Amino acid sequence: MKANLFSSRIGGTAAVPPSKSAAHRAVLCAALAEGTSRIENIEYSQDIRATLGAVAQLGAKICEEPNAVSIQGRGAGNGFVTVTRPVFCNESGSTLRFLIPLFSLTAQKIHFTGAGRLFDRPQAVYQMLFDSQGLRFTQEPDGITVFGRLRPGGFKMPGDVSSQFISGLMFAAPLMESDSLIEVLPPYESRSYVDLTLDAMQQFGIKVAQRARKNGSVVYRIAAPQTYTASDVTIEGDYSQAAFLAVLGCVLGGVTVTGLNPESKQGDKVIMDILQRCGGKCKAVDGGLKFSRSLLKATEIDLADCPDLGPILFTLGCFCSGETILRNAGRLRIKESDRIAAMQSELEKMGARIQVDGDTVYIYGTALRAPERPLNGHNDHRIVMALAVAAAAGGLPATILGAEAVNKSWPAFWQVLQSLGERVEFEE
Repeated sequence: MKANLFSSRIGGTAAVPPSKSAAHRAVLCAALAEGTSRIENIEYSQDIRATLGAVAQLGAKICEEPNAVSIQGRGAGNGFVTVTRPVFCNESGSTLRFLIPLFSLTAQKIHFTGAGRLFDRPQAVYQMLFDSQGLRFTQEPDGITVFGRLRPGGFKMPGDVSSQFISGLMFAAPLMESDSLIEVLPPYESRSYVDLTLDAMQQFGIKVAQRARKNGSVVYRIAAPQTYTASDVTIEGDYSQAAFLAVLGCVLGGVTVTGLNPESKQGDKVIMDILQRCGGKCKAVDGGLKFSRSLLKATEIDLADCPDLGPILFTLGCFCSGETILRNAGRLRIKESDRIAAMQSELEKMGARIQVDGDTVYIYGTALRAPERPLNGHNDHRIVMALAVAAAAGGLPATILGAEAVNKSWPAFWQVLQSLGERVEFEE
């Protein structure tokens, strides 16, 4: 689907969608719990639907409402059901990595399937973990097959890979036969995502002890067996999605964002600090944050703990005077697209000046121009949204191919942009 954007006057109030990261974790914990949990403020993006479908195969019973879901968990005493078909994860890395250790506990042969670039993403951490216990872990272009039940014990996990591996093992550990120790080795990147996992597990009755060692590693002790207990939760707003509206507001002014928890532990909350360092103006108003037109200046940003902000920070850099530097950007290459190459190639169609040196990106502030050719969304939700903000913030007409990619995480994105005044027309 094509989205044709036209230069429009932007302004107004918009609510951010619920945090996808928090929703994945709440759904998973609820599915493992004794009793029925109710999760409020949930958006049925493709990623969340993948997780809901997968936990149903573990025996959870799902009852969907427009903005909430009730989940009757399988419960620790009920055992696991027989998994009769492949587990479809779509393009959701969280779904796949969170569930591999859990499905291994069924002691059945499980085949995970997906779409897009899901199985281009590295899974070496799990490969080594399963190999070390003499279990089967086979990755092929069409999916991953595991066979054998993970056993408790001591686990050493690298801290400079996706935190999803650490979280996946944490979800499974309380259901094993005895205690486990998970040691995360330095450098510990994306720790905020593990903190979200711990918060979710605690809310569903699971206790995890943690301590730091002198060598810089962090050790988590997870007693087992423990029982997940049902809990009613409300999913907070998503800072990684709010970043798109916040950048738009700081460039053009007059945008108010609602639905954010100022006490959130989301790592992507750092967007507020980044914008402040760039000179972005923001003030708290009743029920939200109002972003005002700002004279933005370049800064240096470390993406090690906030890789999901990468695409919109490319856009932000274009509107900052000076040289914006994005460091530790390498993980952007193994997302739904190669986000470094994608953002560079598409923004350069708009006159952007971008240089890449290994895992460091340099963006030089310059006036963008209307692209002469359509922009390619690279089948990546964050690329599509970052390009849409670039066009809208620059007051530029543009065509974006693959506009439907936003359904992966924020199905209402285009409606929200239209509600702020952007004129958008669609073509199949």
